[in-house]
Amino acid sequence: MKNIEIVTTQNVTLEYELADLRDRIVAFMIDFIIIWAIIGILSLIGFSLFYLEGTSALIFSVFMSCVFIFYSLVMEVWNSGQSFGKMIMKIQVIRLKGGRASFSDYAARWAFRMVDIYFSLGGIASFLVASSAKAQRIGDIVAHTAVIKLVPKLDLQLSDVLGIQSKENYTPQYPEAKYLKDEDILLVKQILERYRQYKNDAHKARILEMSEALAAALNLDTKPKEPIRFLQTIMKDYIVATRS
Repeated sequence: MKNIEIVTTQNVTLEYELADLRDRIVAFMIDFIIIWAIIGILSLIGFSLFYLEGTSALIFSVFMSCVFIFYSLVMEVWNSGQSFGKMIMKIQVIRLKGGRASFSDYAARWAFRMVDIYFSLGGIASFLVASSAKAQRIGDIVAHTAVIKLVPKLDLQLSDVLGIQSKENYTPQYPEAKYLKDEDILLVKQILERYRQYKNDAHKARILEMSEALAAALNLDTKPKEPIRFLQTIMKDYIVATRS
């Protein structure tokens, strides 16, 4: 699982999970089927219903070729970095510098589509997406874009939770913490680690939100006065209560 960090114009660091090769291939295949379905329907209408011939048939054929060539560009520009295939796979094209990608960004990555995908039968794109740190094909590198997951996988490992240091002879301050889930504690751990790396208002707000949410889940009467210490204590209590 590859992640990427993007600093927004408000100087807030956001972390995204990059779309893997499988997701991108499936999205491409879905789009490919949709494109040929559209071309098939247009052919049926033009040649079977209207019996186009000569110049009109040539113009209509050029139009259908444009559907094949410009489908990805038009869809990504119109739908903020998502074709139908990407929508189904819940992945999206974004700018590495933050903010919404512009027409020139989409056009730059589209311009190398022939080289990345069609001329090499997908070999160049597959190799680069699988091997590069930011999962970029040539078009992405030139356009300074990346493809991210909109619904990232939460790769929960029990070892991640067990890796939180526990203390012997420790009496839990919040025994109710044992009713939480591994996913909850792992999320707390990640939020605290992110705050240690980037001490900005956005991550501080997430800590406050998480502490209030856990206080409500544990039916505490008052809000934690020290959110960071509260979250650290919850982690210790959970480990001691469930792993001892």
